[in-house]
Amino acid sequence: MIKNFLFIAVFCLAIGACNNSSDKTINNKDSMSHDHHAAVNNPNDPPLPEIPANAKVFFENLKDGQSVTSPLKIKMGAEGLSVDTANGILKPASGHHHILINIDSIPAKEVIKKDSVHIHFGNAQTEAELSLPPGKHTLTLQFADALHRSYGSRLAHKITVDVKQQ
Repeated sequence: MIKNFLFIAVFCLAIGACNNSSDKTINNKDSMSHDHHAAVNNPNDPPLPEIPANAKVFFENLKDGQSVTSPLKIKMGAEGLSVDTANGILKPASGHHHILINIDSIPAKEVIKKDSVHIHFGNAQTEAELSLPPGKHTLTLQFADALHRSYGSRLAHKITVDVKQQ
């Protein structure tokens, strides 16, 4: 009899789980849809951390229009900012780098998705190696806060590189 009761209880739980029509959304910031950025305009979200007026990000070793070979070594720079991990702890004048391939800057407060053209450096990296096919590509260095929310075009730097075949 206990066996039958346990079987029925487990069966009911399984059926209930299969028919869960909850409106709950799973938000994995690092693997969002390739087609959309997640706007972070919830009034309960904290504001973006303060950044100095003279803060900027830049490619230390690349110039706009430069011819390069792949893999491409990239050095990411920041002035007036602290490059920190994406640990969820918001600090003034702090954040981490992203490289956007063939994409313009992400509007302020939007979470930057993570995929093959939105590359995250949430461990406070300032150097990277990128493999790109031959041809012209735009690279946008985008700074974001500890929650992966973009600081917008104010903390972005866009260049074009021409990848030559080796």
